[in-house]
Amino acid sequence: MKKHKKILTMSRKHSITGLLFVLPWIAGFLIFFLYPLCQSIIYSFSKVTITAKGRKLTNVGLNNFRYFFTKNPYFIETLIAFLKDIILEVPLILVFSLILALLLNQKVKLQGLFRTLFFLPIIVVSGPVLNMLLSEGSSTIPLIEQYGLYSIIDNNFPNFLVEPVSNVFSQLILILWYSGVPILIFLAGLQKIDSSLYEASSIDGSSSWITFWKIVLPSIKGMILINAVYVIVFLATSEINELIIWIRDSMMDASNRGFGVASAAAWIYSFSIAILLLISYLLFGREKKVKVKHAQIIRKRGY
Repeated sequence: MKKHKKILTMSRKHSITGLLFVLPWIAGFLIFFLYPLCQSIIYSFSKVTITAKGRKLTNVGLNNFRYFFTKNPYFIETLIAFLKDIILEVPLILVFSLILALLLNQKVKLQGLFRTLFFLPIIVVSGPVLNMLLSEGSSTIPLIEQYGLYSIIDNNFPNFLVEPVSNVFSQLILILWYSGVPILIFLAGLQKIDSSLYEASSIDGSSSWITFWKIVLPSIKGMILINAVYVIVFLATSEINELIIWIRDSMMDASNRGFGVASAAAWIYSFSIAILLLISYLLFGREKKVKVKHAQIIRKRGY
């Protein structure tokens, strides 16, 4: 009986300790996230007028959302273009990150230095530094234009893919800069794979290609989901994102937009990103349930 009380007490201590660690995040969520979130929902259905006494709210129903489809289609057109770009950029970043992670996972000299070099742009290229590099044209590769790659894209790709593919190549350096964190996440997943699986695969005569598809890729499937979510959120909240800039500028435009229209735009944008995250989960997050018939189990057991 005493032993049971001791275990229960230790369990409570661990629960309290965990709660203390999570408490700052809960407080920050309630104060700095939940309240603005609820406020933006109210604003999206209201016309917000700035007066001497504060903000005056007038209920306008769905007029703020209709604004983008009737009076100002710029936001919807930019959103569609952004979604096309992100659908192409995310697989490119994931494939590039996985290839580099596989190379860095090999036993090579100065392994730690190479990992630092690939992760360094994530730390350095941010905020004013990133804007300065973009203004200098550092996100493009001049040789791409010299060899007429854009004309090849215009003549050989369908019309709906010409602009997204061209944007990917015009920001190729910038896209590769975003691969630092995914590389480290893939490395963590690759290092957790039991080396005995590789040994068993080589004994069975499997090639490196088969080992990759049968052992490596299924083992890091969860890491693919994490990286896909990270890249989508990172690109969606980037400081150079035209949609983020438009929403921010619209908040201060009291002439015909203001907080109401900006809040509606933010919710349309958030809903679109949520759909992309849901698609990523459906592709990489669900475990396939293998249904085995009872007769097959009996046959394998030899009954």
